[in-house]
Amino acid sequence: MPETTTDELCRVRPDLVEPFTAALPGARATVLGRLWGAFAREPLPGVTARQREAEQLIVTLHDGARLAAADACALRFAPVPEDFTVSGPHGPVREPAELLAQLGLRTAAAQRLATELDNSVANLALARAANGKWFASPRDSVDAEQVVVDGHPQHPCCRTRTGMSVAEVLAYAPEHHPVIDLALLAVPADRWQGSGTWPEELREGDTYLLPVHPWQRDHVLVDHPDLTTIRRTIPARPLLSLRTLAPLADLAGCHIKTALDVQVTNYRRTISPVEVADGPPLSELVCAVVDKAGFGDSLRTLRELGGGTVRVDGQACASLAAMLRESTDSHVEVGEIAVPLTAVHATGAAVVAGDPVRWLADFAELVLPPALTLLSMGVALEAHGQNTLVVLRDGRPVRVLYRDLDGVRISPHRLAACGFTLPPLAGTRAGDDIDALRTKLFGGLLSGVFSELVDVLARTRAIDPAQLWQTVAQVGRRVCAELPDTGDAAALFGDTLPLKATIAMRLADDSGKAQWTAVPNPLARYR
Repeated sequence: MPETTTDELCRVRPDLVEPFTAALPGARATVLGRLWGAFAREPLPGVTARQREAEQLIVTLHDGARLAAADACALRFAPVPEDFTVSGPHGPVREPAELLAQLGLRTAAAQRLATELDNSVANLALARAANGKWFASPRDSVDAEQVVVDGHPQHPCCRTRTGMSVAEVLAYAPEHHPVIDLALLAVPADRWQGSGTWPEELREGDTYLLPVHPWQRDHVLVDHPDLTTIRRTIPARPLLSLRTLAPLADLAGCHIKTALDVQVTNYRRTISPVEVADGPPLSELVCAVVDKAGFGDSLRTLRELGGGTVRVDGQACASLAAMLRESTDSHVEVGEIAVPLTAVHATGAAVVAGDPVRWLADFAELVLPPALTLLSMGVALEAHGQNTLVVLRDGRPVRVLYRDLDGVRISPHRLAACGFTLPPLAGTRAGDDIDALRTKLFGGLLSGVFSELVDVLARTRAIDPAQLWQTVAQVGRRVCAELPDTGDAAALFGDTLPLKATIAMRLADDSGKAQWTAVPNPLARYR
């Protein structure tokens, strides 16, 4: 895969060939280290035992073979040296796909994952090559999304863009800072299936205009010759998620989430008819619960305003769909900037001003009271570092934004106890398995956001991580003391936290089903 990328760069961006080649060893080591972390934590087929000896992690495989490497390189968010290797039964293992092969799997999923790992290495090196060694200070909220050069902070497939050529990655990926012209597909009224409000700006009489990503236009729309685009386009800048974009001038106050048949980390990024149908009513419900809880100022939900999909052969097509969401800037005042939480880590905490312990305490005061209160009322947010943004004024937290309602989970029983009726929903996000709701919230907010913030603040500001976690614990204890005793506090301060088992998921027959593993809970010592 890197060799193919070099060949393509020679044709489309020869100026990047040398920096790409220089970035390859570091990218390869980063992905290898993250995969080694999965070997250390996740329930992987073929791994039978793990032990630690003299700062080495030793992994025993089903055939008795043993793998060994630095335990420190298996830690989440750990910086990995360029010369990192794993000692294997036949010598040093340098390539992520080679480490995966040690499991001895001969499945289609394992073959697919090996390709994704190679793709991740190549695109990570390409991202680093294009951005150099230093992070620019974000000028606006879109910049703040695009500074996340390395992508997902824990996933080995952090930069997978399976299905995109090198030229397409350069043209469409946020880490390359392009402006993209979204096509507008003319959809007759009898082939439109939508929900919420679709703006007049995207209507021509009885015809609906559906924003289509140019990759989707070139690779998917060609199979639908009966559908055509109009001449007008919408120039937009891609956000962290690749397929969600901020228009430059059109659709004021909106972001556009497009369908994209490209593999990014765990999923192919289409938009299901269920997501289209549930987005607006779920938005109204979550906003109403937030308001009743009294946190409408500190936590703002970016509502899904409307969505639509094209009916193909009588069925809604997940590959020809789009959603309109409130933009981050619609909740940002002059002098403020909205920053995805994972961007704090990506910038080495350069966006953090003042005392970092005070900063983390201020952020915890903004996000933990509403998140834990909503959980007690039956709403679990998927508050990971991409969905959760902090609004900064002069580098200090002033409010939190939450987006992407598709990941929310609801307890009808808890919701009803608070006087709310669950609206009719097409999806399966409602259920009274409270452990599942806690996993959804804590797996994103604690295993993700707070773990990432503590790591970067401790590393860049020379602070004891325990001091940072104690600050988080103080806020958590106070909030839980003010809420009904539902067992949520015991889970918050339990021995372990849930962490998504991303590689186990990719190796499963049903790769779209979430799997979780348990990791030590830093809050447990403060219960």
